[in-house]
Amino acid sequence: MVTSFDIPRLVIAAPSSGSGKTTVATGLMAAFSERGLAVSPHKAGPDYIDPGYHALATGRPGRNLDAFMCGPDLVAPLFAHGAAGCDLAVVEGVVGLYDGAAGRGELASTAQVAKLLRAPVVLVVDASSQSRSVAALVHGFASFDPQVRLGGVILNKVGSDRHEVMLREALEEAGMPVLGVLRRAPQVATPSRHLGLVPVAERHTDALASVSALAAQVRAGCDLDALMALARTAPQLDCEAWSPDRAAPAAGAPGPERSPGRRPVIAVAGGAAFTFSYAEHTELLTAAGAEVVTFDPLRDEALPEGTTGLVIGGGFPEMYAPELSANEPLRAAVAAFAGAGGPVAAECAGLLYLGRSLDGKPMCGVLDADARMSERLTLGYREAVAVSDSALAQAGTRLRGHEFHRTVIEPGAGATPAWGFTHPERRVEGFVQQGVHASYLHTHWAAEPSVARRFTEAAAARR
Repeated sequence: MVTSFDIPRLVIAAPSSGSGKTTVATGLMAAFSERGLAVSPHKAGPDYIDPGYHALATGRPGRNLDAFMCGPDLVAPLFAHGAAGCDLAVVEGVVGLYDGAAGRGELASTAQVAKLLRAPVVLVVDASSQSRSVAALVHGFASFDPQVRLGGVILNKVGSDRHEVMLREALEEAGMPVLGVLRRAPQVATPSRHLGLVPVAERHTDALASVSALAAQVRAGCDLDALMALARTAPQLDCEAWSPDRAAPAAGAPGPERSPGRRPVIAVAGGAAFTFSYAEHTELLTAAGAEVVTFDPLRDEALPEGTTGLVIGGGFPEMYAPELSANEPLRAAVAAFAGAGGPVAAECAGLLYLGRSLDGKPMCGVLDADARMSERLTLGYREAVAVSDSALAQAGTRLRGHEFHRTVIEPGAGATPAWGFTHPERRVEGFVQQGVHASYLHTHWAAEPSVARRFTEAAAARR
């Protein structure tokens, strides 16, 4: 059923990475939340880390809108699902406004997401090394695609009052509203490392302080009333909101009348080492009939009671290899569960954890493979097809996903690989053995909800 959603919304974009999108988007989310508004946080693209900061700023799950992995047709429905009942939605863009999947035109770009959401765009410009040229830059971004509505600019890293005056004069000539001016403020910088920002789960107290400082900076430098007025100019969005219950209904009678005691227990790895997950995955597993329980491989020495399925997603196990290795009871429990044929879905960090070793530290030994850190960053979208039947996917299932890691595992594929990549290069990757499906590929299950249903059914069969 198509419904009209009247949700005020903004897309926060930039000419390029490093301009300050995350600073501004997170600060705006926090500042509007402090006003008592229910703010729905979103991130264009596949990134897992920024949504953690968004969730901290708003108290709601940070959700991704990725037109490559989920397809353009799901962007608005997923947005409507996440933003239902909210007063405002803020979408942080990815890289530069018009940058998308390599060789695919606008696909998966912030511009495409803005058009699909019919949302006004605020451009965050790093003004640290320019003055009047800012007008030419903004004019180019405003005129490149007439369907993208650029509603104003927030100037970041402005050096002085005189610098601000020059920038404002230039943009006034260009007819572009200045909705905010932020000075250089190193005290609100968020630490980074080899894959981007350090996740919230690894620095929760400091992250809270950072988000609070971002909110204060944005309150002081941005016109929140003008930004809210711009958000309210977004027209009604006509679509059917995505629903996990419709996407992956449980076998038998769906809904609250199902007895929780009869649900298969699916344990999902969390904690500081395993922070990468999409909110929709848990929602789909729950809708499919599972009881989802989180555990921390750094601290818990046993799997949750009654575990019949195991999901180990992405994260930074390379930063915690000694601690993960030291938790021998849990490693043994995971190995025993997998060895008995229990269904296991592992992505990236999970793949490394299931291997024999990581940087020389013993891991679970489920897979006859060894992993290590690498200087080379593997990053990009992939198109994949399931090579064989597994607890996660039926042979021939096609999914789009992404790789994002600075590790290598040898061998890169088992006797029965998990995926055959069809684009951008052709190769096989990952491992399928007994109930285990392990791969570097990150996927978004909303694009193919059958994987959540299939995995839950495999877990139910273990009860």
